[in-house]
Amino acid sequence: MVAQDFIRTGRKIIAIGRNYAEHAKELNNAVPTSPFFFLKPTSSYITDGQSIEIPDGSEVHHELELAVVIGKEGRDIKAKDANEYIAGYALSLDMTARDIQEKAKKMGRPWSASKGYDTFTPIGSFIPKANIPDHHSVDLLLQIDGVTKQQGNTRDMIFGIPELIENVSSIMRLEEGDVILTGTPKGVGRVLPGETITCELAYEGKTLSKLTFPAIDRVRV
Repeated sequence: MVAQDFIRTGRKIIAIGRNYAEHAKELNNAVPTSPFFFLKPTSSYITDGQSIEIPDGSEVHHELELAVVIGKEGRDIKAKDANEYIAGYALSLDMTARDIQEKAKKMGRPWSASKGYDTFTPIGSFIPKANIPDHHSVDLLLQIDGVTKQQGNTRDMIFGIPELIENVSSIMRLEEGDVILTGTPKGVGRVLPGETITCELAYEGKTLSKLTFPAIDRVRV
């Protein structure tokens, strides 16, 4: 299946905003009444063991997420049919330069830059759909230097994955290898150069993905 090679072949990353109520509240944001999303470049992917680069002076936050990997092309997909378009899943982070994001929001400007830096989408290997029969019962855990910072379950999403697929595909065509980042539970916080992030995805008590990402100062070339 080509979708298994999504890191190399996928054309877009669609990131859902504020899909956990407690996360929205911790950043003093309104809890949404309908899904919304932003786009990230696929050039921001890194894989297990590679380093997250922290831009000089920036306040970069971790956001732990379940990623949905799209398995076939579709447009105007109904929620009841959404499962047919899912190839599998992955464990992911949506890194955010929070200071850059907040400045852009205050000025009424897009905040793509805060999400789009190189290394800002750490992601794990493809997990086949069959390994997670119920995508609304996935445990997520993130630690920094061994201290737990985020711990949640996808059952707490405001909008379920079928609804997200219906919403996104009503606006833009989903293609094989595309990734939907489904939102982050509460507990987001700053990552500093020299710290190490470890994160895990488990289903019914079984760990399906475990990743490690050291944080370093951004390398200028």
